[in-house]
Amino acid sequence: MTTRIAAFYKFFDFPEFERARAPLAQVLQDAGVKGTVLLAAEGVNGTIAASPEGIDTALAALRALPGAADLEAKFSESAEMPFLRLKVRLKREIVTMGVPGTDPNALVGTYVEPEDWNGLISDPDTVLIDTRNDYEYAIGTFEGAIDPETRTFREFPDWFRAFRQRLEAEGRTPKIAMFCTGGVRYEKASSFMKQEGFDEVYHLKGGILKYLE
Repeated sequence: MTTRIAAFYKFFDFPEFERARAPLAQVLQDAGVKGTVLLAAEGVNGTIAASPEGIDTALAALRALPGAADLEAKFSESAEMPFLRLKVRLKREIVTMGVPGTDPNALVGTYVEPEDWNGLISDPDTVLIDTRNDYEYAIGTFEGAIDPETRTFREFPDWFRAFRQRLEAEGRTPKIAMFCTGGVRYEKASSFMKQEGFDEVYHLKGGILKYLE
């Protein structure tokens, strides 16, 4: 039987995330879902696998959460179940940056559709940043992308602050374009950059996965 895999995230105000954990976990368990779902006050993030029907049930339950009706997922298929069990976890952040006050629900960069991405990054006034970790960058990236050389996303803020100082020393105020695999990191990173005072911050809508479709 074919196993369907769904990767998803959504930033939204979710103050009741702790109370939502048990009923959501029960629905997913009953549907035969395995994988990991992270719940936090800022939203949800996860990758799960199940039968096609199980994935439909899981996504319906996730979209029933207040504020998550338009949650999108990216799909792939596998001949085998890639996960051993289901984990629904409570977290402080759905992607850990560790900078208090960074809130993509309140402040975020500008989304760029995949068909418009090449035009943006070919602009000489645009600085392109790969927000993935160093080992992901090594696998492959866009030509000209800057590698922050981070091992975890927690290291990104310190890297960017040092990078900003270099830009200021050079008298540059470029447009910033960012990307990651699915979108969750650059969305958090763009909120951080806007918070740090950068006005022109752009990110690839849907990430690399959407760009390659």
